[in-house]
Amino acid sequence: MAKTSQVHRDLRRKALIRKHGPRRAELRAKLQDPAVSIEEKLAVQLAFSKLPRNSCPTRKNNRCAITGRSHAYYNKFGISRIALRDLGLTGQLPGVRKSSW
Repeated sequence: MAKTSQVHRDLRRKALIRKHGPRRAELRAKLQDPAVSIEEKLAVQLAFSKLPRNSCPTRKNNRCAITGRSHAYYNKFGISRIALRDLGLTGQLPGVRKSSW
């Protein structure tokens, strides 16, 4: 089980990403626009620096919904490999079965 402080930190980051996402997309579009002047781009970069650091989507960690584990995370299921194995063995994941040969 992961530390609850780390899980809550990632939840706060997810909320900040959702809150500042439209503003970041607008600023990013201005930065990539070739018609925008250099002075405006510098102003956009200054506006970027005023946004919270944790509102950047690359700072969010994917965590297991059950245990909070950040490593060995499966995007398709939203859980870690250990939780996937436990749920698969008990038959709680539809269409997933432990292979044996």
